[in-house]
Amino acid sequence: MLNQYETVFILTPVLSDTQMKEAVEKFRKLILDEGGEIVNEENWGLRKLAYPIQKKSTGFYTLMEFKAKPEFIENLEVQYRRDERVIRFLTFKMDKYAIQYSEKRRNNKKEEKEK
Repeated sequence: MLNQYETVFILTPVLSDTQMKEAVEKFRKLILDEGGEIVNEENWGLRKLAYPIQKKSTGFYTLMEFKAKPEFIENLEVQYRRDERVIRFLTFKMDKYAIQYSEKRRNNKKEEKEK
């Protein structure tokens, strides 16, 4: 059975646009290759960090919602740790309320764009 997860990772701000997209694509491919399914992906762009990490004060934020087997998460997080482009990450399993909230949020965004 597949669980639904949400992961946010922050990439170092020294990357070019192409390098940033390559890093995001690497993690997207990792999820899909393991039989996962991407529900939603948002690029939040360059944002200020709450506190400096590795002497950086900004980073590229990416959010991915996906469905995957529980044992895949450990593999994903090992890949985050091995990739020097990733300065922080957080992955959590979504419960039914988080899934409903996320769907509602996406629908609201869609409606705003259509206006």
